[in-house]
Amino acid sequence: MTKNSESPRPIINHDVIIIGGGSAGYAAARTAEAEGANIGIIDHGPLGGLCILRGCMPTKTILRSSDVAALIRRAPEFGLHTSDLQANLNAIIDRKDRLIKEFTDYRVQALKHPRFTLYQEKAYFLSPTVIQAGAHHLTAKTFIIATGSVISHIPIPGLEEAGYLTSDDALELRTPPDSMIVLGGGAVAMELAQFFSRIGVKVSVIQRSAHILSQVDQDLAEPVESKLKEEGMTLYTKTSIERVARSSDGQKTVHFLHDGQPQQVTASTILQALGRRPNIDGLHLDAAQVAIHKNTITVNDSMQTSQPHIFAIGDVNGLHEIVHIAIEQGEIAGWNAIHQDLPLKQYDDRLKAQVTFTDPQVASVGLSERECQTQDRPYLVASYPFNDHGKSLCLGEIHGHVKILCDPQSGEIIGAHIAGPEASELIHELITIMYFHGTVRDLLLIPHYHPTLAEILTYPAEELADQLPST
Repeated sequence: MTKNSESPRPIINHDVIIIGGGSAGYAAARTAEAEGANIGIIDHGPLGGLCILRGCMPTKTILRSSDVAALIRRAPEFGLHTSDLQANLNAIIDRKDRLIKEFTDYRVQALKHPRFTLYQEKAYFLSPTVIQAGAHHLTAKTFIIATGSVISHIPIPGLEEAGYLTSDDALELRTPPDSMIVLGGGAVAMELAQFFSRIGVKVSVIQRSAHILSQVDQDLAEPVESKLKEEGMTLYTKTSIERVARSSDGQKTVHFLHDGQPQQVTASTILQALGRRPNIDGLHLDAAQVAIHKNTITVNDSMQTSQPHIFAIGDVNGLHEIVHIAIEQGEIAGWNAIHQDLPLKQYDDRLKAQVTFTDPQVASVGLSERECQTQDRPYLVASYPFNDHGKSLCLGEIHGHVKILCDPQSGEIIGAHIAGPEASELIHELITIMYFHGTVRDLLLIPHYHPTLAEILTYPAEELADQLPST
């Protein structure tokens, strides 16, 4: 049921109180409830969570439209002829809204199920054991914070005065601008940059790091950069933004240093895509005596904060802003919250995976070369390009490569990375092998149908197997 009364009430007790009903919070709620706990969920709305409302699902929906448009434009390459293609952003957003409503309705129905008590109110801690939710005072044996993240507002001189779009705003834009400057080169920035470029917007990207997608090794970002430039996008890396100015006609100019030299770019719109931060404002974590570091709730591997009975999961703990990991953390916290007398479950990031849905896609699992080098972890590495692979040549998808890292003695796969067609799907074979601590030799023993994209995984595995000690 939903609590909405304005009149004060006595303290209400639950076994577990969860603040936030998104992917992480809902996973924690259903896990703890399945163990017999009485669950209170506090979410002031809109209900649904970041992934459904403003993240994974809406972005992937609109990206499908721009991907189809890009493929249609390539029709002559495949011996086909089409009439002039026009993108209708209004219709694209309408389709997105229809799908998101379906996803949202399903989540809202789940949150309002009688097995939970849902409080659609803002929440904050009064003490380590009491929460205020609207007019209600709530207490519980354990608490789980799952409030997600919000847009980061970066202090750039002149940016606020010039005006800009955030990634949230971009998902509601119904009239495309003539031109756009994208600030940032992360996954969200590059997915949206390519979307707008493919529907006819002139896009320039300004990125501080030496390459876009700075969370992955440079060799994985390079195929994406190459494809984006082929499609007409302008990329500036190794930059430092100095200021933003707005002219009398509404045009916006970003002044920055590029390779140490002054540079400027002008466009009608700026997309500020410089990241998100944990959503902890207003929670009164000081009253809960929960420690934070750099605006992020500190947690251990069991998802416990500095208060052992208070957990933090998903984007709010800053470990990984990835939905399936948030769900895993939610399931761990949901179980731990009601089994604190037992050995607690722990999160293991050995199989951490991430995907960027640009074209080409970039997918990774496990350790990167950079991480191995930082950790002084011995490894062997081999890669193989899509432009020398039969099925990808047939498809006309030749950007990128597959890269596998393995232990130099056992051959166990410790990291795998794909930049190329269907990387988001192909990576799951490697995740599966790594789940079972499989080796490159195991990968070679698995039959691979011909001709398929998946065959390419065997080529670097074969190169690595040849370098292993004899068994």
